Amino acid sequence: MANATLNATVRAETGKGAARKIRQAGDIPAVIYGHNREPQSLVLNARETEKLVKSIPVSSTAIELVIDGKSARTLIREIQRHPFKRTILHIDFQELVAGETVMVKCPIVYIGTPEGVRVDGGILDQIMHELQIQVDPSNIPNHIDVDISSLKVGKSLHVSDLTVPAGIKIVDEATSTVCIVQQPKQAAETPASTAEPELIRKAKPDDAK
Repeated sequence: MANATLNATVRAETGKGAARKIRQAGDIPAVIYGHNREPQSLVLNARETEKLVKSIPVSSTAIELVIDGKSARTLIREIQRHPFKRTILHIDFQELVAGETVMVKCPIVYIGTPEGVRVDGGILDQIMHELQIQVDPSNIPNHIDVDISSLKVGKSLHVSDLTVPAGIKIVDEATSTVCIVQQPKQAAETPASTAEPELIRKAKPDDAK
């Protein structure tokens, strides 16, 4: 699994006013919680945090959170961002405990080119890009490989078709479609234009006069 390190300091003041002051000072308010641990308010350096978040798969990366010199292994559970600026406003960390499984979102990596694409010109539609899994913190994978090389046109893979390493349980619905190879797009046939047939009618007696 991926790992990263981030520094934090404990903050005594809580509430919206305190959080506003922290952001004005160029920092980010945060909180850490977990098994047998009281929620603890923290302060993160904004530049360091933004740089880290951009460089990792957030949902499946264990972060070694160094709090005033003491280390805690954590996962980021929520990132609140400004609706327009997209800057980070607040982060929730969950402390990981060995032996206790956690739920994480793990990216899917599709392996191979489907037979239906190679041979029949089909189109691969990747419906799911990550899986919700339950796993021990020490075994969180960086990604889940999904082999699609034998998938034919009109065929799909479902969660129930996937094989994952031992110790990992997929939480998503077994019937959920992971990907499908669609029929190739056919060029619309344009019928040849034909001239309007001339109407020929028998002349009436009056027309001959």
